[in-house]
Amino acid sequence: MLNKFIRHLLLLQLAIVALVFFANAQIQTDTVKLSINQVEDSFLKNNLQLIIQHYNIDNAQAQVITARLFPNPDFNVSTTLYNPTTKKYFDYSGGQDEYAGGFSQLFTTAGKRNKSIRLAKIGVEQAKYQFFDLLRTLKFTLRNDFFSIYFQQQSEKVYNLEITSLADILSAYKIQYAKGNIAQKELLRIQSQLYSLQAELTNLQVGVDTTERQLKLLTRLNLNTYIEPQFNYNLIDKETLESIPYQKLLDSAYNNRFDLKLSRLTVEYNNLNLKLQKASAIPDITFSLGFDKRGSFVVNYNYLGLSLPIPIFNLNQGAIKQAKIAIDQSKFQLLNYQQLIESDISINYKVAGKYEKVYNDFDPQFRADFTHLIQEVSKNYAKKNISLLSFLDFYESYRLNAILLNNIQLNRITSLEQLNFVTGTPFFNQQ
Repeated sequence: MLNKFIRHLLLLQLAIVALVFFANAQIQTDTVKLSINQVEDSFLKNNLQLIIQHYNIDNAQAQVITARLFPNPDFNVSTTLYNPTTKKYFDYSGGQDEYAGGFSQLFTTAGKRNKSIRLAKIGVEQAKYQFFDLLRTLKFTLRNDFFSIYFQQQSEKVYNLEITSLADILSAYKIQYAKGNIAQKELLRIQSQLYSLQAELTNLQVGVDTTERQLKLLTRLNLNTYIEPQFNYNLIDKETLESIPYQKLLDSAYNNRFDLKLSRLTVEYNNLNLKLQKASAIPDITFSLGFDKRGSFVVNYNYLGLSLPIPIFNLNQGAIKQAKIAIDQSKFQLLNYQQLIESDISINYKVAGKYEKVYNDFDPQFRADFTHLIQEVSKNYAKKNISLLSFLDFYESYRLNAILLNNIQLNRITSLEQLNFVTGTPFFNQQ
């Protein structure tokens, strides 16, 4: 009864795995082999977030044009609509015509226009820094996704190798079981191990699919393609952690992090905005010229005028106070950014050091030796020189260690990429 239940459970598990494999086969219709440089090129040309962010630079540049413009002059004209004496509309008969006109121009004072232009130019720089910081962030995500897919696919190959071997053994065992040469528990042991590996492989493939989907969105690649990263993991003659002094990493972050540059520029922007708000408390002057045919104490009256508001009640006190608060706030934000950057570099430097040590302690010949060993184990098992249990144990050990090595390599690369990200400089770029 128990054996029957186990068989049904295993068959159900196999059916689920088969359905997932079938679904993947239906969706992934094309394989695209791409290097990291090709992925980055596609990203720079096609990423929609970068395209959208770049429009902010264009908008900021348009604001500079607006700030440069002078106020438009004002022109007005008036004439008689109805003459109650003659009871006529638009009466222009002799001695009855009346019309007036005027021209006025506003002149800003205290350098408001120049300050507005300088603020608009700073706005352009802010938009550029935001664009390049977005580029830095998305590129970091892109590269991490690429390397993650590559090493996960390497782990897939390990699973496929073991699954293929076990599937061949299972076929042979079914024949022997039908002849009564082996016990059912041996057959079930192989089936259980095979179905378990297929389920683990499916979970791994789902993770790869999720990461691929994000990579495709970043590069606008066809969603129905299967990406196969082309990468040669070789850090020989590459910059390693010990080759870059810690202070150089820190200095690079201070000089190259666009979010930090943006924070510094925000302080500058707020300081200039305070000057503009103080200048706004100084009244602007309006000059005017006009003519009135009959509406004044003399006929054909010409006049020159000047007007300005008297700064008694509204001295722009609220905006000036807000500008001062913004300066203090941006200074503390800048200080917080600097501390955050120092903390990020310190933590990620230690993490990268630990992963580098683990990798360096790993014998580079281990994988080749272990792969050769597992091939010999398979041959010896086929010759009945070792037991089924020993064979499965060897394969289990091989798979775990191969996947472990892939994870070590991935962790080392991503830790170096993280340092590239927090310093704003590609010190350790892998191509």
